[in-house]
Amino acid sequence: MANLQVSTVGKKWRLFRAWAGGHPLWCAWQVTYRCNFRCRFCNYWAIPADAADEPPVAAYAEGSRKLAQMGTLLISLAGGEPLLRTDMPEIVAAVGRYHFPFMTTNGWLATPAVARDLMRAGLWGVSISIDYADADRHDRRRGMAGAWEQAWRAVEMFNAERVHDWQRVNVIAVLMDDNIDDIEPLLAMAAERNAYFMVQPYGRLKTGSAAYGHQNGPVAPRLLDLHARYRNFLSNRHYLGQFDRFLAGGVPGCRAGRAFFNIDETGDVAVCVERRHRPVANLYRDEIGTVLNRLRAAAAGNDCRSCWYNCRGEVECLYHPVGLIRSLPTLFLDRGAAPARDR
Repeated sequence: MANLQVSTVGKKWRLFRAWAGGHPLWCAWQVTYRCNFRCRFCNYWAIPADAADEPPVAAYAEGSRKLAQMGTLLISLAGGEPLLRTDMPEIVAAVGRYHFPFMTTNGWLATPAVARDLMRAGLWGVSISIDYADADRHDRRRGMAGAWEQAWRAVEMFNAERVHDWQRVNVIAVLMDDNIDDIEPLLAMAAERNAYFMVQPYGRLKTGSAAYGHQNGPVAPRLLDLHARYRNFLSNRHYLGQFDRFLAGGVPGCRAGRAFFNIDETGDVAVCVERRHRPVANLYRDEIGTVLNRLRAAAAGNDCRSCWYNCRGEVECLYHPVGLIRSLPTLFLDRGAAPARDR
């Protein structure tokens, strides 16, 4: 336990040095683009993906070591549905040797054994996607009957298998055209299960359509009020405060390629997940200095305002004085269980 604690402190120090040195802090590493759901507000599942194209665990170990040359990163292991890979515990262990591994899942393939193996492998946090307070609407939007009930079971499984104080279980929702009234009950449901809650607005880049975007007036004041009343609302207040700006036309100053970047299932590196078809380097073939230089070059003149995902907004909060101050407890306190709501 002592060695693990030293390692954790060391990684936090390396994360700070990466921030101070102007290196990226967040990497979205897509372990697969295969998916077992058919979500209406995402078309990743419609794009052909082959498990044969996905690298083995040894490649993640080598890639993680190379990434460590720029410092410790917050690494989101996602997709697609990452639990379609049965070797996820081994991938988490490989990434967690140098970095902070997170995972986002729909929860469908979670079992007590899977949750136990992932938590013991060193998973820093897991986010389970739940968008509605009732099962029927969630299941219809996600294209899978029974998805809502299984997602909540996954929340409970991961919480039950936590082995370290710093391991966190989150519920994450996509704010869409019809679920603003679901945010508070979702917060309460998450709190009842000792889970945190996060939210991000729907982005049209995943489908090319604005049909699912929230168009029913301001949301930031309401979200900030909920944040003040629910202690398990983990999203940064500065990030939430920019929702209406995004919905009204976008937030300028995107730091894709500078503060965060994407690695796809073949090792191709792009400034963000939505530009994965325009890679600038490959993690396995290129030196890390080349990767960094090409990311910075691709980031020059970026005026994209098309998303306000967590992987963008939460990281960019670290470059705003108020956002940074409010993020420090989240980043550096070893508190995995969500606090009870304020009464």
